[in-house]
Amino acid sequence: MMQQFLRIKAEHPDQFLFYRMGDFYELFFDDALQVSALLDITLTHRGQSAGKPIPMAGVPYHAAEAYLAKLVKLGHSVVICEQVGTPGESKGPVERKVARTVTPGTLTDDAFLDERSDNIIVAVHAGPAAKGKEGQAASLVYGIAMLDVSTARFSLQEVDSLVAVADELGRLRPSELLLNESGALAEAGGSLLRQQILRSTVRKLPEWHFDKATCERILCEQLGVLHLDGYGCSDKPAAVSAAGALLHYVRETQQNALPHICTLVTERHDDAILIDAATRRNLEIDQTSGGEFRHSLCWALDTTAGVMGARLLKRLLNRPLRDPVAIGERHDAVAALIERLRFEAVREVLKGIGDMERVLTRIALGSARPRDLVRLRDALGRIPALHAALSWAALHEGETPSLLTSLKEAARPLPDMCALLEAAIEENPPVVIRDGGVLRDSYDAELAELRALGNNASDQLLAIETRERERTKLSSLKVGYNRVHGYYIEMSRSQADQAPTDYVRRQTLKNTERFITPELKLFEDKALGAKSKALSREKMLYESLIAEVATQLQVLQSCAAAIAMIDVLACFAERAHQLNLVRPGFSDTQQINIDAGRHLVVEAVSSEAFVPNGISLDAERSMCIITGPNMGGKSTFMRQTALVVLLACCGCFVPARSATLGPIDRIFTRMGASDDTASGRSTFMVEMTETANILNTATTQSLVLLDEIGRGTSTYDGLALAWAVIEHLHDKVGCLTLFATHYFELTKLDQAHKGIHNLHLAAVEYREDIVFQHKVLEGPASRSYGIQVAKLAGVPPDVLAFARTRLKALEEQGHHNSAGPDVWQHELFPSSDSDKLASVEMEPNEDSGHVEAESHRVALEAMLDATDPDELSPKEALALVYAMKSLKSDCLERPNHLQ
Repeated sequence: MMQQFLRIKAEHPDQFLFYRMGDFYELFFDDALQVSALLDITLTHRGQSAGKPIPMAGVPYHAAEAYLAKLVKLGHSVVICEQVGTPGESKGPVERKVARTVTPGTLTDDAFLDERSDNIIVAVHAGPAAKGKEGQAASLVYGIAMLDVSTARFSLQEVDSLVAVADELGRLRPSELLLNESGALAEAGGSLLRQQILRSTVRKLPEWHFDKATCERILCEQLGVLHLDGYGCSDKPAAVSAAGALLHYVRETQQNALPHICTLVTERHDDAILIDAATRRNLEIDQTSGGEFRHSLCWALDTTAGVMGARLLKRLLNRPLRDPVAIGERHDAVAALIERLRFEAVREVLKGIGDMERVLTRIALGSARPRDLVRLRDALGRIPALHAALSWAALHEGETPSLLTSLKEAARPLPDMCALLEAAIEENPPVVIRDGGVLRDSYDAELAELRALGNNASDQLLAIETRERERTKLSSLKVGYNRVHGYYIEMSRSQADQAPTDYVRRQTLKNTERFITPELKLFEDKALGAKSKALSREKMLYESLIAEVATQLQVLQSCAAAIAMIDVLACFAERAHQLNLVRPGFSDTQQINIDAGRHLVVEAVSSEAFVPNGISLDAERSMCIITGPNMGGKSTFMRQTALVVLLACCGCFVPARSATLGPIDRIFTRMGASDDTASGRSTFMVEMTETANILNTATTQSLVLLDEIGRGTSTYDGLALAWAVIEHLHDKVGCLTLFATHYFELTKLDQAHKGIHNLHLAAVEYREDIVFQHKVLEGPASRSYGIQVAKLAGVPPDVLAFARTRLKALEEQGHHNSAGPDVWQHELFPSSDSDKLASVEMEPNEDSGHVEAESHRVALEAMLDATDPDELSPKEALALVYAMKSLKSDCLERPNHLQ
């Protein structure tokens, strides 16, 4: 047996082997040691190897799902090895074979899955572009294939850069990622892909898995076609290789032909608004920065009635469209559902429709449980009511939106299938078929008879005994049973001679005789094993029922997809009604005009009334520099602008009084401070990397949100970089930009650039406190109110007092003017911008340098005096070191005559 185990284990060295032995799945050697620790199960020993006990651990087969789920959540894969032979049939151990491999990206069972989130496996392959593509014949492209095994969504695409690969991985967030083991994709991507790869279980497949001809053959075989021209991917060799390798991997792990995967979608990267990983994180679309769902945009929007709609909502929010026609169709549908509150009736029906998508997958794979069929039966039973709720006869004839019409056609009633399931399945069947009692007695006459025999044997024996007594008139006659001789008619020896001629003697005892009759023999043949026969027949009928349902798989899948989209549109309508959202307009010209915009999440969680703010950007006013105090609402204002755009392009109405948008191809954000410890990148390096990505890839149709560019380095460097970024985005890119900063020197750029305008967040100082008004006004802020914000944060009073003294001294010396340019502005930009900035130039002076040096020395002393080293946490100590280093570098990087 151990030789058999080791032979199978050798084929799966990197995965845990659950080896079936009777009623348990056992693990041996290192598998037992690791899994016993991971699952907190008992570690035992059995037998010896090389003179040492063999470690062994196991779990009951009927309770294995919970253990498997835990291992999968930890990123491990498990090979399930089942007994396929019968004990005693041959010499040696019972024959065993691998039944399937449970991996993080190939799960289909509800026990393993988050019902409101997709579970995706992705393959990425780098290869040359298709021959004949203009300008791309020799270039390298990246094929990305995505599959959700639990719902049969299968798609591919090609992108032209590692940045785009990282962005797609950030959108898809795969549970499992397949790469070519001989390729240099992961190494070439370096830190760019590392963060996305670390979130997935990575598998390196042999290079032959990605052979183009083999992969194309695998895909054609799966889809039942001769070529891939009809799927729009025949000119995407890298994507075809990725998709074929992915499909082969899933087939092998599941030991299944995957009949539910019967279509393939070719996506174009440019069909959607591109959102990079940093922007997804900053906008908190469906997860907050801490990875939580709560307080994300999706959290504020998700009132979907079913889990299929919830999953689709996340997908739509993460892939907003660029095509105004497709967006308009969604808006038309939402508007129609709002009219006369039609969405209420639709949502009421949808609440009774379960997860058809995943149920259909299990039906196709032959792993559906009885209650899966109950969910499908109940869902099909509600479709006529859904059609009634979507009936527009009560509205205006001929005005049904085209999208709703097509969805209604796809989600058409299937009365025959519904009637079949209604006739077959009990109202509340057991969890698993092995317990029996799943099918109704009325579904099959033979099954009903077998059950009756098994359940009512004693009643039938009593009836036989009563009839035979009446027929024979023998008072001692009775019917009995034992395991050795089966059923019999027993009577006293004194009356045995009076037995009828059809009585056949079966056994003679001391005082009694036992007989068998043809009727009793027939009953015996039926009754003995009736329960096991009934269960066997029920299993056969159940499998036939599943096979019959599977014949309508594609129709049912289309129905499920339509129901999910109807759910999302009804959710959009409900949110529009409840949250006072409006339909946005679209224009062919570059612009973002939002009147009284709001941030849905902040509005939902804030205990105070949200202050709406508008924004106007176009070709003549392409950039707004935003100043104002920290905590004043700059980041909220910028994020809400991006979220209004995103919601509009997803097909949702938007939180504003009105909104008109021009073409948007990308949304970029650079906000917040974070480092990348795993890649050895500092906070400032992360900031510059994200900024570089924006500068290199933004276009005139992009929306760019930048917050505090340059704050991670010295004042000179930071201001210079921020200034240069503004100039580049305005002069060379021409995108629509919101740029928040505390460098007041930058607010003078509106004098030299026609397209740059100033905005500020209003705040009022009362004595030594600050009141945030959260209102966006034209023009620059008068000051930063940093000391007042520090007070709110709990900075000690003596530190605040010293800071006020230093600030006053610096202002008096002219080093810092909160409403104007810095004294060394001309030193930074002396020549090329001299004409633009003639009105704001100021000459540096030596005295200001001495004042600054003295202020740095005093600041350092105050910082150290206020510090108790014994009270510092490691994080606080590190922050102190950074602060002192910043003071030093700030001095050293001044021009020589100021040092």
